[in-house]
Amino acid sequence: MFGMPGPFEMMIVGIVALLLFGKRLPEVARSLGKGIVEFKKGVRGIEDDVDRGTYSSSNYNTDSSANRPAPQDETVETTAPKFEPPKSAPV
Repeated sequence: MFGMPGPFEMMIVGIVALLLFGKRLPEVARSLGKGIVEFKKGVRGIEDDVDRGTYSSSNYNTDSSANRPAPQDETVETTAPKFEPPKSAPV
């Protein structure tokens, strides 16, 4: 039902893009392409960082508790300061 667009649908999308952007269409397509390339580079960099963090040899220790932080004995709850009404009447 919602498969790849056929040639007729692509032609309609092209006509709408031409009507919307006119002579600026090559510029818009170029900037869109650059944006996609930058996005892919960013995703690839994140994937590389995750792979290095997950599969680095320094993370494979026989003692799994060596890298874990020690738990805190007491937890301190952060609260907002309480509102105190003014002592005198406004002037």
